[in-house]
Amino acid sequence: MIVDFLRKKKPACQVNSDMSKKQFKYEALVQAYHKDIYRYAFWLTRDQHIAEDITQEAFLRAWRSLDSLQDDKAAKSWLITILRRENARRFERKQFDMADVETQSIVDEHSLTNEQNTEQAWLRRQINQLPAEYSEPLLMQVVGGFSGEEIADLLNLNKNTVMTRLFRARNMLKEAVEAQPRVTRSSNG
Repeated sequence: MIVDFLRKKKPACQVNSDMSKKQFKYEALVQAYHKDIYRYAFWLTRDQHIAEDITQEAFLRAWRSLDSLQDDKAAKSWLITILRRENARRFERKQFDMADVETQSIVDEHSLTNEQNTEQAWLRRQINQLPAEYSEPLLMQVVGGFSGEEIADLLNLNKNTVMTRLFRARNMLKEAVEAQPRVTRSSNG
C-alpha cells in the first residue's frame, strides 16, 4: 500500500507547475471580474464593508474550488453563483434583533444631497419593493450584465420565465414612475 501511495505522488516540479497554472487562472479571474462581482455584492447588501467581505469570501471560495470550473466562458456566472450563496450564508449565521422600526423610514441624509442621488435612492427603493422573483433577475441583468439565458442558468429557470419576469419587473417600475407625482420647478428670471 505504501508503495502504491509513493507511486501516485507527483514530482515536485509538476506540483509547482500545477500551482502556477492555478494561480495564473485565479489572478486572471480576479482581474477580469472583481469589479462586476463587487458591484453586484454592493447592490445585494447596500453596504460597502459587507460587499467587500462577501466579495473577498466569494473569491476565496472560488480559489478553493477553481478546479471545478470547467468552462472559462461560464466564469462570471460561476462567480455570481458563489457570491449569491455567500450572501445567503451571511443571513444563516446572523441572529437578528428585531426592532419596532421600519427600515424604510430610516433615511440616510448623505444619500439625499442632490437630485441625482435622490432619484437613485427612489429607484433603489422601488426595485427593493419588487418581489424577489422580479428584482433578482432585473438586478442580474442591469448590474451584472447577464443575458436572459445566463440568468436562467444561474437561477435554474426556463429562459422564457426569466424574460417574462424581466418584462414584468420593468413594467412595475414603469408604473411606479408614472404614479410618481410630478414636481414642477418654478424658475425665477
